[in-house]
Amino acid sequence: MHGPTGATGGTGSTGGDGRPTEALSLRELFDLNAYWLAINILWGAIGISLLPVLMVDLVCGGVSACTNPTAILPGVVVGKGAAEAIIVNLGVLIAILVQPTIAAISDHTSSRLGRRKPYIIIGTVLDMVFLLGFYLAGAWVGILVFYCLLQFSSNFAQGPFQGYMPDLVPAKQVGLASGLMGLMILLGVGGGAMLVAVAQRLGDARYVVFVIMAVELLTMLLTVYRVRDGRQGIPRAGRSWVQVARSAWGTDILSERSYVWLLGSRLFYLMTATTLTAIAFYYMQDSFSLKRQAALDMAFVAGALIVAFGALATVPSGRLSERFGRKRMIHVSAVIGIFGMAMLVAAPTAEVALAFAVPVGVAAGIFLAVDWALMTDIIPKAESGRYMGISNVVTGSAGAIASAIGLILVDFGNKSFGTGGGPRLAFAVACSYYVLGSLLLTQVDERRREDVAVGAPAVATG
Repeated sequence: MHGPTGATGGTGSTGGDGRPTEALSLRELFDLNAYWLAINILWGAIGISLLPVLMVDLVCGGVSACTNPTAILPGVVVGKGAAEAIIVNLGVLIAILVQPTIAAISDHTSSRLGRRKPYIIIGTVLDMVFLLGFYLAGAWVGILVFYCLLQFSSNFAQGPFQGYMPDLVPAKQVGLASGLMGLMILLGVGGGAMLVAVAQRLGDARYVVFVIMAVELLTMLLTVYRVRDGRQGIPRAGRSWVQVARSAWGTDILSERSYVWLLGSRLFYLMTATTLTAIAFYYMQDSFSLKRQAALDMAFVAGALIVAFGALATVPSGRLSERFGRKRMIHVSAVIGIFGMAMLVAAPTAEVALAFAVPVGVAAGIFLAVDWALMTDIIPKAESGRYMGISNVVTGSAGAIASAIGLILVDFGNKSFGTGGGPRLAFAVACSYYVLGSLLLTQVDERRREDVAVGAPAVATG
């Protein structure tokens, strides 16, 4: 029921809340986080670089200034930013509905493969099919359809998958495991953007689809064969699967006050990062008058810097948060991020802009490592899939809101202040998101849930 002999986790003793207490090896922690690499290569490649390239081709006729856009639907003519925003927001709406619902169903699933793996397998196989469709699509409508289908299939797998950390990782290793997860996310997002630049040099940016498929398949197989589920599915107590699915959206979640405040904080922090990734290509192309390949190459270098310095920050940040507090570390990431984002607004050349990708990368690395550790600490462990799924409703909402605002500001700013003013305006607005996220974070009680249950004193860290 729990996977093959020798698989990661799930065999040791557990604490009063059901969380394992036996430490995992570094290899086991790597196995546990490998699928994050595939998820983020997929969306790093498509969201950061490939989708903007396709918008310039399909909406703007290959002209980056997009002075004469073609209709995306009969009678509907919009700029490249708005055309992309429509696709992204419809896709994210699907992700918001699918991820927590399937995650909650997986919490109650019992099968020979465990409660998470059937959904990971199905979602990955569907990704293969829809990625081929995305590669073959030759019009804006086709890109819209297959982007939305990819959001369905990817989140069908991701919702259950992200329940593994609270299922399997003992409290003393949450910081380290979260740091490794942040590393995989950064490698995926940055690597996906870099792969698009390489594919463009080979003749077609869409070639990246085949690399995505290979990485997804390999990491899915590693997860299935080397990672356990760790605990049995929750009994349905006579409820139908439809009732279980509806329970994902139960209002009882509002009683978890720190969790709700953390969701709000996470929304604004992630809006900042999403603004950067959503308009990075337009920033390089519009603000510095670069041609397509040059803009992709600069995005490649920026991605490498963000990944390298973010990766250097992830694991140490996760461990430092055990000593200094999760909230303090997230506040530090906000200060560093504001500095980097503000400097991107003012950067006079693409080369100078690359230098300020470094603090943005460091801030992202700290946040990704520590935020997930904090989330894992405070949620109810038995329904980890549901709570992690709901947390990614916020992730999806952040993507939708930030992309919509950022992409519309690209069109508005370019029109109002000249080509290149739009991306800078979007970055300026994004600086305020760090401030709002930090204010909401002050309301979160960062004590581990199991410590709250035994009356441990609160930790005041801001």
